[in-house]
Amino acid sequence: MKIARIFAHRVELPLVEGSYKWSGGKSVSVFDSTIVGVETDCGLIGYGEVCPLGPFYLPAYAEGVRAGLRELGPHLIGFDPRELMKLNHRMDAALKGHPYVKSGIDIACWDILGKATGLPICVLMGGRFGESVRLYRAISQESPDEMARKVAGYRAAGYTRFQLKVGGDPDTDIERIRAVRAMLLPTDRLVADANTGWTQHEAMRVVRAVRDVDVYIEQPCLSYEECLTVRRHTDHPFVLDENIDSLDMLLRAKADLAMDVVNLKISKLGGLTKTKQARDLCVSMGIAMTLEDSWGGDITTAAIAHLAHSTPEEFRFTSTDFNSYVTVSTADGAPQREHGFMSASNDPGLGITPRMDVLGKRVVEVA
Repeated sequence: MKIARIFAHRVELPLVEGSYKWSGGKSVSVFDSTIVGVETDCGLIGYGEVCPLGPFYLPAYAEGVRAGLRELGPHLIGFDPRELMKLNHRMDAALKGHPYVKSGIDIACWDILGKATGLPICVLMGGRFGESVRLYRAISQESPDEMARKVAGYRAAGYTRFQLKVGGDPDTDIERIRAVRAMLLPTDRLVADANTGWTQHEAMRVVRAVRDVDVYIEQPCLSYEECLTVRRHTDHPFVLDENIDSLDMLLRAKADLAMDVVNLKISKLGGLTKTKQARDLCVSMGIAMTLEDSWGGDITTAAIAHLAHSTPEEFRFTSTDFNSYVTVSTADGAPQREHGFMSASNDPGLGITPRMDVLGKRVVEVA
């Protein structure tokens, strides 16, 4: 079996709530997603998805995915898509960096491997742990009262994990954390995610002001060293995200005792193959994980579900169902939220069938 063609579609994903706001005044109302297809000489086609959270979040942007596929694609024609480690080695040799470009190809090749073997990806990635995957809901940055109102609504829909977008004015963020925590039960989990938005002194003020509140602190500052300093001055459980973009950084953070939970995003690390490496390392080191991606729709949600479902439950802090945030469905068979949980498909591969009428014409084709 050989790769005969790599192609891509561009799909716009408008948000159910109209917009999504986080630290530094950043906001998005329509996400630009790339659906990647890998076609083999025997007719099997696998699909992946890459959807950066705008060009101002991580070193990734939507048009860069398509440009990267045109650059990288010719180097992969003729390779066996089932040989995932060999394929990733080839991608890294042909294109230095740009892990988000490689992510959609890697996911699509896992989809092919599943279809070729008749097995769902979660089984191929280690086995299915548990009956379902617990989800969190990200709460866009608004006034304290509005964020508390939204949390109450999502809690009524079955969510018990919430990621509160802070990283703005410290005094307002303190109010946000307190207002939302007051809406929750003691068994619920609240994460205050600053997305690098606080300076070190602002982060120190916030963690001291909410020292009596049951809340996790996620990625308060831009640099790893600043986050580590805040970590060493708070008793709150601590989550790192943006700084953990490689196995080297994961090992460094473990050695420094820099976090209790790590957020692993599939496209940030370069696909399911490399995220699985990081996931397995976290399991061996006893580190809990949020398993997700930067953003996406049905295909990204399916990939997240398989990654999370193949992770031992005691190390699954939470995951998310991005397809419930957007108004456009790009594939049939994708996981759907049920009372704050989702499940990976039992069908081969990702278990999805793209809606070609939604995907439209191809914007990239390499053969």
